[in-house]
Formats: sequence, C-alpha cells, structure tokens
Amino acid sequence: MRRGARGTLALATTAVLAAGISACGSDSLEEEGGSGADADAKGSLTIGSAGFTESKLLANMYEKLLSDAGYDTTIKTVNNRELYAPALEKGQIDVVPEYAATLAEFLNTKVNGAKTAAEKPVASSDVDETVAALKKLAGPRGLKVLEAGEAVDQNAFAVTKDFAEKHKLKTLSDLGATDVSVRIAAGDECEERPFCRPGLEETYGIDVAAVDPKGVGTVQSKQAVKDGKDQMVLTTTTDATLPDFDLVVLEDDKKLQNADNVLPVVNAKDAGSKDIASVLGKLTRVLTTDDLMDLNRQVDSERKKPKDVAEEYLKSKDLLGG
Repeated sequence: MRRGARGTLALATTAVLAAGISACGSDSLEEEGGSGADADAKGSLTIGSAGFTESKLLANMYEKLLSDAGYDTTIKTVNNRELYAPALEKGQIDVVPEYAATLAEFLNTKVNGAKTAAEKPVASSDVDETVAALKKLAGPRGLKVLEAGEAVDQNAFAVTKDFAEKHKLKTLSDLGATDVSVRIAAGDECEERPFCRPGLEETYGIDVAAVDPKGVGTVQSKQAVKDGKDQMVLTTTTDATLPDFDLVVLEDDKKLQNADNVLPVVNAKDAGSKDIASVLGKLTRVLTTDDLMDLNRQVDSERKKPKDVAEEYLKSKDLLGG
C-alpha cells in the first residue's frame, strides 16, 4: 500500500482487526528475528512494519540500529495502520516508522470522529505544527512521538519531461498559469480530496478536465501519462520509478500537501527511553527524501532485499558499529 493510500481505509474495521491480532498472535503478523549483542541488559523490542516497500526499509533500519545498540529485536509486518496502531498502543509492537500528517489525521478521526476530523483537520504543510498536534493526540493513547526528520513522503504530481519542456513547467503554479487542460491519473478519491482535484483547481488554478481512476502511483497510471492518455499522475515524492516512465514531479510551491515527514512512534511505556530516542534519532537526522527514493528504487527496480539495502545504507552513513 503506497503513501497516497495510507489514510483511506475505513476506521470502522479497527476494533475487529485489532481483536484479530490478539486472537491470532503471530499468525496475524509476519515475524523476522534479530538480536542485539547485549539483549539481556537492554531487553526486547518489536518493530512494526506496514506492507509497502518504504515501511519495510525503515523498519529494517530501525531494527539494525536498535540491535546494534544492544536490544533483542524482532520485526513484525502488518498490512496496514488499522492493525498496527492498536497493537502499538497495547504494547504488542514497540516501535513503528510513521508519517506525521497521515498519523495525525488518523488519530484525529479516531478521537474526534470522521465528520469533525474532516471539518477540523489538525495536519498542515507546517511540520512543527503538525508534529505538535500529533503529540497532543498520541500522548493520551500511550504513544510517544519522536523527532521528525527532513525526509518526507507526501503526495506529488508528475508529468512527462516533454510535457514539462513544451509548456515550460517546473512548478504547479507554472501549470496553473497556462491555459492547458489536464486529465489526472489518480484514485477515485481525487475528485473530492482537498489535496487533489479541488486543491489543484482552487490553490493553483489548474484546469482539471477529468480524473482517470487508475490508482495512486500505479504502473497503469504512470503508463497512461507516458502514453499521452492522461497528462498528470498523482504519485509520491519518493516514487523511484518515475524516470522509467520519463516523468518529472512539478514542485508543490504553494504547499498544498501536508507535512508527511518520516518519524518514529513508540509505545511510551515499553520503548519511551531516551536511549531508544537517541539511537533512532541518528537515522532521522541524516535520512533525506532523495535517500528514500534511492532506497525504494533498489528494492522495487533492482529487486534487492529490504534488509540488505537497509544495512548497506546505515553502513554508508557510519551509523553501525558504535
């Protein structure tokens, strides 16, 4: 499940799915083992991973860092936030890689209801304000939100290089200043979501002729733009396959998209120590959006294993071995 689809699942299923974790135990969670050199002294930690490439990469980097710091570590892969969020609150999972704005609105909906959350969103393009709102919602649920970094995986809009050159486009504002009408390859929800068609029209003045419901960042969507059937695709800032389709991202220069900066979230009781925050903060402070894109590319295009790519990256940044 890619970034653009992370917040779209129905919250009504949360209780049922959470119960499934308790009832099925490890049958509901794909588990990978690992151990630290001083596990008896520092204890055990379970790192949660969602079912898409980037989350697996981040979880593996967290696991490698914590193992290297002396914790007994295990990765559990859970398909979606509706499953791993309640598991994190219950302490069945101790640490997860998250996205500030998406988690903030997820918790906003859980706490205040879907209608109120839609009318009064707590996330914005300001990362500090978004993280502050997230901490306010997460704290009472027994969660601790750690430092947010520069790396961000948010919605992005891409066009072909030829289209961009023909119309002299670098930003979404550039497109809005033209009289060019575009069809957008995206998910069904693009018609109503403020970050998609309504936002493009109201914030940028872009003439959206139609939304072609081929999905967020799917191969079909990108191919439709490459073939000229559509002119723009909704994808993400860390999509590593855009060059394969001769696509380039137009800058969101008016900051329509929310601040989905990457950050660790932990169970405060079991993993809220300063040591864990310090260990994970080493990665947070060096990881960039371009790094994430390259790491995704190695897994998705070169077919490398997430755990191998994660370890190679950490070694390249001198984050392992003390």
